[in-house]
This record gives sequence, structure tokens and C-alpha cells, in this order.
Amino acid sequence: MITTYIDHPLRDLNSFHVEERAARIIEFDRKEDLDEIFAEGNAPEKWAVLGGGNNILFTQHYDGTLIHPTGKGIERLQDGSASARVRVDAGVEWDDFVQWCVERELWGAENLSLIPGSVGAAPVQNIGAYGAEARDIIDQVHYFDTLQRKHLTLSNEECRFGYRDSIFKGELRGRAIITAVDFTLGTTVSPSLRYGDVQQQVEERGGATLRNIREAVCSIRQTKLPDTSVLGNAGSFFKNPIVPCAVAKSLQQENEGMPIYPASDDSLRKLAAGWLIDKAGLKGLRMGKVGVHDRQALVLVNHGGATGGEVMALARYVQAKVKEKFGIEIETEVNIW
Repeated sequence: MITTYIDHPLRDLNSFHVEERAARIIEFDRKEDLDEIFAEGNAPEKWAVLGGGNNILFTQHYDGTLIHPTGKGIERLQDGSASARVRVDAGVEWDDFVQWCVERELWGAENLSLIPGSVGAAPVQNIGAYGAEARDIIDQVHYFDTLQRKHLTLSNEECRFGYRDSIFKGELRGRAIITAVDFTLGTTVSPSLRYGDVQQQVEERGGATLRNIREAVCSIRQTKLPDTSVLGNAGSFFKNPIVPCAVAKSLQQENEGMPIYPASDDSLRKLAAGWLIDKAGLKGLRMGKVGVHDRQALVLVNHGGATGGEVMALARYVQAKVKEKFGIEIETEVNIW
């Protein structure tokens, strides 16, 4: 089913709750709807996909068409000796999917509990938390190619997943609309407890069960991160910077207690952007209607009535201060529109 809205307010469709509008929003709940929306001679000239609106900052009115998937299907496709394949529509809320997995004793998504957004957005950003990433459990991604007007499928390898990156942010940006994602999940106990605070809370709850891990992750995230319904934000605003090992070692020698984590390449290390922002003296900073969250410096917040431009001004200030103190450039994780 296709539903169209004209000159539609975006405040309730973005987690920063900035007051912008879209010229047109088209909702669809079946992949076949895209054949009609992008039929030759009918396709919108300017368009973008709007999922849950949790990783977007609108800095102006959007003068094109926002394509919004609303399909909510979850289907268990196949069971193997130690795994199960599941297909999930793009419009399903990510945390609803995680809860679905936990209720059915399917392993792999539990460390990604309470990450806001939709399933369709997960492969684009390759979302991750507490030692897990979406690519660890994604089998295939189904999408509509708006140039070829075809429904296509990419394997995990073909998605070219990287740190908060994928082919959907590169070659297929502005071309692909994800309609569903297939996941491979474990049916045997396989906890990942590499983060000390998660492991501690899991042990306090009685051990590594799916429910205990999910509850632990949710508890930690709720302690550190603001509720978007109360305080507008998009979660982590900045990426953790990846630097050469020598640079990381030098910084650690100069800054006692500086955390460093492994990266995908053995010659590189990942720094904690939140720690850098905190040590630059910016945690809890407030600039008018926007600020740096007082419990998690990675998060920029809208205290009420802020524009996207005001959020970006704060972001640039934070970047400059971190560069000034550590010589490290931190990039935005949030998509700026």
C-alpha cells in the first residue's frame, strides 16, 4: 500500500525533533510498491530514504520526496543444525527485531539491543555496539535499484561492510532502497562479553543467557544515553577515530588512562571519541538550545527548539576543540541533510 503526504512536518519523524518539513513523503509496505513509485515517467526527481529518522539531522526543509518503508514482517526462513535464517522487512524497528530474537532463543543480535532505528537502516550504517556489528549476523540484503528498476540482492561480502560503512553509503548511495534483510542467527549458546561493564552486569543477573545480556545492555544504554522522547538526539553523533598504532601509543603515553581498542587492521587502533570529547572539557557543555550530554559526550542534544544549524555549529565546535587538544579529527556519524 502506498500513502502520500504533501508538505509534511518532520518534527516527529526525526529523533532530534528539529522543526523542518518535507515537500512530499511516500510510505510503502510492500516491495512491489516501489515498481509503481519509480515507474518510468513517474519517478521523483529528488528523493531519499527516511527510515526511523534516528541517525539524521535535518538542517533545512527537504524539497524532494522522502521514501519511508513501513513493512513490519518477520519470517523464519530456515533452520539448520546450529543456526536459523530470518527475513525482516525494512520498516521493522531494530529493537523490536532484537526482542523477537531473544524471545525465540536466537543468538547474535542481543548486544545490539536498544539501538534506535529501523532494520532497513542497519546495513547502511553497519550499526554496532559492545563488540558486535550488524554485519556479524547479516546474510543478505534485498533492495530496489532505482536506476535499473529491479529488485536485487547482495550477499554479506558484496555489501562491503566497514566501520559504520557499507556499499549503501558509497556506490549505491542515492540509488538503492532496502526492502528487507536476511539474518543468520545462532541456535546454540554463544555469548559475546568482551566489554567489562556488560560482563559484570550479566554476571550480576545470574549468567550469560540471552535475556540477561539484553537486560544488561539495555540498562547500560539507558544509564548513559538520553531518551529521545525527552531530549532530542541521534545517539552517537561522532565516529570513533581510527589511527595508526604509533599515533595511538603516543597519545596513550601522553594521556594516562586513555582507552584504545583493536581495529579491523592490525596496524590500526580505534580511539574512544567520547573520551576525547570529555577530556577536552566538553561533556555537559551547553550552547543555547543545544549541548553535549552530561553522561555521554558522544551525544549532542536538543534541549528544546533548536535548529539543525545550531546542532551543527556545536558539532563543529566540538571537532575543533578535540583537534586542538589531541591533534585528532573526529568525523560525524549522523547523516546531515
